[in-house]
Amino acid sequence: MSTAVQRIYFVGIGGIGMSGLARYYRRQGAVVGGYDRTPSPLTDSLAAEGMAIHFDEDPASIPVALRERPAEVLVVRTPAVPATSPLLAWWASAGARILKRSELLGMITRDRRTYAVAGTHGKTTVSTMLAHLLHSGGVPVNAFLGGISANYGTNVLLDDGALANVVEADEFDRSFLQLRPADAIITAADPDHLDIYGTQEAMFEAYRAFAALCSGGLLVHERVKAVLPGLNATTYAIDGNGVPRAERVEVRDGAYHFDLVAEGVTLRGLRLGMPGRHNVENATAAAAMALRAGVPAGSLRDGLASFQGVERRFQTIVQGPRTVFIDDYAHHPAELDAAIRSARELHPDRHLTVVFQPHLFTRTRDLADGFARSLALADTLFLLDIYPAREEPIAGISSAWLLERVPLTDKHLVGREVLVERLAADPPELLLTLGAGDIDRLVPRIATALRKTATA
Repeated sequence: MSTAVQRIYFVGIGGIGMSGLARYYRRQGAVVGGYDRTPSPLTDSLAAEGMAIHFDEDPASIPVALRERPAEVLVVRTPAVPATSPLLAWWASAGARILKRSELLGMITRDRRTYAVAGTHGKTTVSTMLAHLLHSGGVPVNAFLGGISANYGTNVLLDDGALANVVEADEFDRSFLQLRPADAIITAADPDHLDIYGTQEAMFEAYRAFAALCSGGLLVHERVKAVLPGLNATTYAIDGNGVPRAERVEVRDGAYHFDLVAEGVTLRGLRLGMPGRHNVENATAAAAMALRAGVPAGSLRDGLASFQGVERRFQTIVQGPRTVFIDDYAHHPAELDAAIRSARELHPDRHLTVVFQPHLFTRTRDLADGFARSLALADTLFLLDIYPAREEPIAGISSAWLLERVPLTDKHLVGREVLVERLAADPPELLLTLGAGDIDRLVPRIATALRKTATA
């Protein structure tokens, strides 16, 4: 069904998941267009690839090639665009078929064998690692990723001879229940998106339903098996009891080295091209699945060493003798904890300054105690205002309220402009910026300011 689409329009085309699907259908020869609220590097790239994009919600701005015979156009929407959008209303009145992004991705997973990666954190890194290991190991794939691969500079890998798909399975809005994976990985099942699920147990039930959709092998972290007992799954971890597992993990020359014990093979002295102890766990899962998919052990070794990571996933932005600056997408307490501990392990003698932008009022409210514990691992904390995304403010829930709960002496509530000025005036020895909102837009400015002193 997915390969029969001739004309397709995306409402929210600039999203990381939507843009990957747009590229997939453009590659297949479909006429592709769409709307987004604001221009971005992603929309610029899509336009350069031949897609017509507009940035206002006037239906008259819809490209002519798609306005003609609108009932024959497939329209794809993202939850980020409200159902009251005049564009959606126009397409509905014109008789177009309207699908959620997850439904379209689900259609694609039926086309060929699909490896799906789910989890409240780690899924973008693991799916990108897996796609790289398969691609570099001679297994042609189409990959739909939730971040920009540093190796390929894109969020989608497309191969006309693809034998398999690699997809990121998003638990938000129960989207991953639309997929039909042959093999799957679940990296974590920590409580999140409680505004959608209501209770922790309801979220666990969704993960069980996702696991039941998997027709082949299921690989889960040991922590997942602990909270979802009864899963018919293989477990992985660092120094765990199961197979696969990572052993003898150590930092040498700024990189992580480890041994991988997998099914029927032990690989000694592997080097991971991406920093972070938590990424050794991610590599364990991706490598084990790649071996199952037929990647030779020698190619796997090279693939792990050549993996450059994902933009905003523990990405080193500035590195010098006086200042190191790392940026990460972390927005859940467990992710903050992993990023902060990894930064300390890599740079144990440096004073650690953390900048965090909370994402969503509901997440801040529901996970406040966890955020407070994780943020207290910093030496100095700068807290930005909560990024609301799709939400309206909640009375009493603010960054000032969260800051009071953090058991740390050197902590500050700052605005965006003040932050850059303070960092430029007193460059940190080790800076870690964290968050899933628009904090990424500050990263280039911070980097420019810190590079002046990093090597001085």
